[in-house]
Amino acid sequence: MKRSTPFLLGLFIILCFTFGLHLLVLSLLELPLFENRIIPSYLINYLLAVLLFVLIQSNINKQSNNTAYIFMLGSGIKFVVFFTVFYPFYQEDGTMEKTEFAAFFVPYATCLIVEVLFLSKQLNNQTYSE
Repeated sequence: MKRSTPFLLGLFIILCFTFGLHLLVLSLLELPLFENRIIPSYLINYLLAVLLFVLIQSNINKQSNNTAYIFMLGSGIKFVVFFTVFYPFYQEDGTMEKTEFAAFFVPYATCLIVEVLFLSKQLNNQTYSE
């Protein structure tokens, strides 16, 4: 868990900054700030990213060959969550607005980028023994 602390803290800070920026853009465009399940979207994406990172972290040295599969499985789970939790809500009126899409995609993309950066750095620094 100690090795996960920089990731957990870094992701939290970056997501808070992104959330603030997201709200600023919505405000400048004079759009409602807290609609489209924006807060649950940020929270769920953070929790899924943390869960995926910890899962990969716990398996990275034991079965490093499976790391990519675990990462892809985690990404698939994120899409399942989107289509079960958010998509039905966004499709209630028959269309998905740009603000609805952004409410999910911005935190999803932010988490994905941070995950890839942290994991690739960790994998590049890994030593292999035969």
